[in-house]
Amino acid sequence: MLELLPPHLLRAALGFVLGVLLGLVARRGRFCTLGAVEDAVYARDTRRARAWMLAAGIAILGTHLLEAYAGLDLARSIYAGARLEWGALVIGGAMFGFGMALVGTCGFGALLRLGGGDLRALLVLLVLGLSAYMAVSGLTALGRVALAEPLSVELGAAGAQRLGTLLGLGRGGSETLGIAAAAALGFMALAGREFRNNRRLLFGSILIGCLIVAGWWTNGIVGFDEFETRAVGSFSFARPVGDTLLYAMLASGTKVDFGVGSVLGVLLGAFLAARGTGEFHWEAPDDAREVKRHLLGAFLMGTGGVTALGCTIGQGLSGLSTLSAGSMLALASILVGARAGLYYLVDRHT
Repeated sequence: MLELLPPHLLRAALGFVLGVLLGLVARRGRFCTLGAVEDAVYARDTRRARAWMLAAGIAILGTHLLEAYAGLDLARSIYAGARLEWGALVIGGAMFGFGMALVGTCGFGALLRLGGGDLRALLVLLVLGLSAYMAVSGLTALGRVALAEPLSVELGAAGAQRLGTLLGLGRGGSETLGIAAAAALGFMALAGREFRNNRRLLFGSILIGCLIVAGWWTNGIVGFDEFETRAVGSFSFARPVGDTLLYAMLASGTKVDFGVGSVLGVLLGAFLAARGTGEFHWEAPDDAREVKRHLLGAFLMGTGGVTALGCTIGQGLSGLSTLSAGSMLALASILVGARAGLYYLVDRHT
């Protein structure tokens, strides 16, 4: 049955199903990158940070196994290009992280919140999607391109951003490096007894890592079309939010694909999780100051997410699973921006 679908519809259908699972698991497991940072900094609680590390480790392992044994071509991903736009990654990542702190979550987290009835998240997603497309082909795209052009370096062949290629390792060496990186992250995550004893966090992070791998399988193997020029990828929630808004307005003139399916799936999964646990209730902004903070944060996330080629999921888990140096740089910049944003919020309230 699935074989009869055009590749883009197949990817969209699988993206929706996987998105439902991702939204369900992430909301039930309280999986949140900013939440992990806040817990570690303010409460000295590393459980959610360890959950993130375990999910990343499993994503790295599974993605490299798909490449080694299932024919996944990671050289066709946006994370492994021959050109490293380091300036855009750093500045865009910092913008995204700062905006994430202002909002209190990332684009993925906003979908989880909206699934629970948070109308502030609806506002965030609308602005994030609009600003993402402005950065793709609108007014802010001019600044993004002007920034990326001079602050970039050519690395040579396709796939050159991956650590294995940068270190001069062959295919077998890159596979070994991926297994080693996954083992290191898994060891650091499981070293925490409190994390190991939290079944919801433990199994939730394992499932999220597996779903990132399933996203690569969907786009790079079962839904791959060699006649298309699209980049191969997994989950991301910066530009896909804009794609979803565009599809809602221009369905007859655009094609639905994995990104749109996954956004809608995560929203439904989060709703099912919230209803199942009795957590669904409508929430609205407290005052105008909160609305302004969310508007600014959402704009920074949409613009920064496109500039940095991804968000905490797109660069943080999907990109990191390829062991891309660019993804590592973007993720580090997101975390620095988030920390700066948290400092800013604390200073304003002290």
